[in-house]
Amino acid sequence: MKWGSSLLLTVASLTLGLASIDVKPTTAAIVNYAFTVDSPTKKGNGLFSFDDATFIDGAAKVQSLTFKFDDESNIYTEQDDFDYPDYPIVFLNNFSTGKNVFALDYAFGVQNNPASSIAYEIAGEDFTIYSRDPANTEFISGTVTYAKVPEPTILGGILLVGTVALMKQKKNKVN
Repeated sequence: MKWGSSLLLTVASLTLGLASIDVKPTTAAIVNYAFTVDSPTKKGNGLFSFDDATFIDGAAKVQSLTFKFDDESNIYTEQDDFDYPDYPIVFLNNFSTGKNVFALDYAFGVQNNPASSIAYEIAGEDFTIYSRDPANTEFISGTVTYAKVPEPTILGGILLVGTVALMKQKKNKVN
């Protein structure tokens, strides 16, 4: 009998919690992705977002992007793309997994430092480090992985259910 009342209380709490969330119907949404770069010489993490309503002919312009190599203090943004404001873009990538995953096309580097000819390129699942100086071109390659960042509403629901379950578990231990 205790199990049935616990289940009823959990379902009621979840229903009230979800009912209190203000849901507004929209035709477009901002989609957020995290990405990780891994190569023999450089590793880093970043985030990007785009409006899925602007997704036309398999691509959309990135709205915001931040990226940082683990061993550097410099934070790269969408404005560091060599072809900004036309790039960076997001495109649908299903090459290796067979699943539709959004991926980046982003070429960047320190643009205001003429002494540095090192550039970086993220093209889907491929990461490349190269020299912009034609006489000194050297390529180092690596991989890029992507993960969709959950929406805040989903995280709120998970937090609510987890909190109710934890409270019920503590109450059952006391009794």
